Amino acid sequence: MKKLFFLFFLAAFTATAQSKPAGKLDTSKPVLTLEASCGTCNFEMKGKGCFLAVKYEGKAYAVEGTGLDDHGDAHEEKGFCMAVRKAKVQGSLKEDKFVVTYFELLKLE
Repeated sequence: MKKLFFLFFLAAFTATAQSKPAGKLDTSKPVLTLEASCGTCNFEMKGKGCFLAVKYEGKAYAVEGTGLDDHGDAHEEKGFCMAVRKAKVQGSLKEDKFVVTYFELLKLE
């Protein structure tokens, strides 16, 4: 009975767990809503292994400042390697990378 209760608790906790935003929101700067996903799996970017990327002005950029696994398991059903998600982002382009100072993964609609 204890094992069954523990499994139920674990499943309920996992289902309601949300990733926390990375960085701190700066209200004096614009917040962008961008597509975010695995650059290799979903944005057809070249590179070794999986990495977080965003689409900004129609082009995909590798993200610096937060990573795939900072926002949940990338290989879950709605994880970054399996789906393209939306995120609130603050940051800038630097040397062909999008350097984020704030990144908040939005809930699925």
